[in-house]
Amino acid sequence: MPQLRRRSSDGAVDGVIAPEVPVGNASKRQRLHVPRWLIYALVGSTVVTLVAIAFRPAPLAVDVGQITQGPIQVTIDAEGKTQVQERYVVAAPVAGRLQRITLDVGDAVVAGTPIAQLDPLPLNTQVSTAQARLQQLQAELAGVDTQRPKSQEMRQAEASLQAAMAENQAVAATVTEAKAALEQAQRDRQRAEALESAGAITRQQKEAAELNETRQAQALKTAQQHLERAIANVAAARAEIPRLRAEQSDPDYLLSAYEAQIAGVEAELANLADEAAQTTISAPVSGTVLNVSEASARFVQAGEPLLEIGDAANLELVIDVLSADAVKIKPGDPILVEQWGGLETLTAVVNYIEPAAFTKVSALGVEEQRVNVIGRFQASDGPTSDLKSLETSLEKSLETSLGDGYRIEARIVIWANENALQVPVSALYRCEDTWCVFRVKNGQAEPRKITIGPRNSTMAAVESGLKAGETVILHPSEQVESGRKVEANQKAKR
Repeated sequence: MPQLRRRSSDGAVDGVIAPEVPVGNASKRQRLHVPRWLIYALVGSTVVTLVAIAFRPAPLAVDVGQITQGPIQVTIDAEGKTQVQERYVVAAPVAGRLQRITLDVGDAVVAGTPIAQLDPLPLNTQVSTAQARLQQLQAELAGVDTQRPKSQEMRQAEASLQAAMAENQAVAATVTEAKAALEQAQRDRQRAEALESAGAITRQQKEAAELNETRQAQALKTAQQHLERAIANVAAARAEIPRLRAEQSDPDYLLSAYEAQIAGVEAELANLADEAAQTTISAPVSGTVLNVSEASARFVQAGEPLLEIGDAANLELVIDVLSADAVKIKPGDPILVEQWGGLETLTAVVNYIEPAAFTKVSALGVEEQRVNVIGRFQASDGPTSDLKSLETSLEKSLETSLGDGYRIEARIVIWANENALQVPVSALYRCEDTWCVFRVKNGQAEPRKITIGPRNSTMAAVESGLKAGETVILHPSEQVESGRKVEANQKAKR
């Protein structure tokens, strides 16, 4: 329908003149009339809505994880090695020449069988010598009555005493003379030093005086030694006279003396015979040769190690841990043995913790106090966990040919729960004096204080604050705050 525009007196268009309609359509024309302000309001609200939608922040993409319920273990991880439980070091029982050892490392031996041989000839010679001495002493004991001292022996002893005393006096005079000569040489040397300082004599003359002093000092020392020997000779000669007089009066004391000597020789003979019997060295136990110190023939001293024997099938674990971790470990804790060369995980139990720590330098050059934890492939006295049977693990370890000194990696289980509520450790952050997480609820981040129990490197046991199946934000950044819209990162969604 054509529209008509009304013009004002000045020629401007004043408005729109609706065409005339019949009177019966007047009410309909009134219903179609929309106020101008309403149109402006609708357009404005639409623009504001579009601007708000355009500038509304997009949901923050985050990594999320689920609160699960299941088994969890807290372990102390460390490196260790295997070793034979009972190691026997076979040493040379006596000194002698060792014949070449024919056993090699890994050879099996049976208890009581010969494993090394010492040359018995020197000991046999000593036995023969001792037997000869014994026979000699027995013959001398039988002839005690014919050994009474004679009068000429007494006179000879008295003459020896007189001669020793005379020699002592002569040597004493020599010592006195040597002392006087030394004192004169010392004075000569002092004068020579003074004259040489004044330039009256040459340095050579002074050195001659010093040399003379040294000679006189040595002469005095020699004379004193002679005097000491002379005094000893006098004492010996004086002691000889009472001995001869005692022998003259009662020679029966020789009976006891010879009997004592005979007893000593008999004991020596028995010891030599015992040592001769030990020249054949036998295996103390049945097992495997673990180490041969030296296979070549050589002379060895008593107590020198020759080889080591042990049961290679009876192994234990030696795991060194930090002393701060050792206090958390107790006997009976399960041990998971990995990286030993096989695909399956072997199991053992902690047998005991050594009471003394030792210092070890780490790869970074830091001194650490470490403690050896000893574990064994055997069942413990009581239940420790719901792991596989330790006896079965022992059989597996034997089938894998683990040997002495093999490297292993161990995880010592210090706490375990088969049905624990757990949260990823990466979701935890500190808030005041407790732990918190951001829970995802209705697409928004919601902080939640929780109480956690033991934890390992990946999961922590939840004691309160969360339920199974809830979603939490992993690695929350500073952009995550209460009420912030978030969405799960599909690449890292768990």
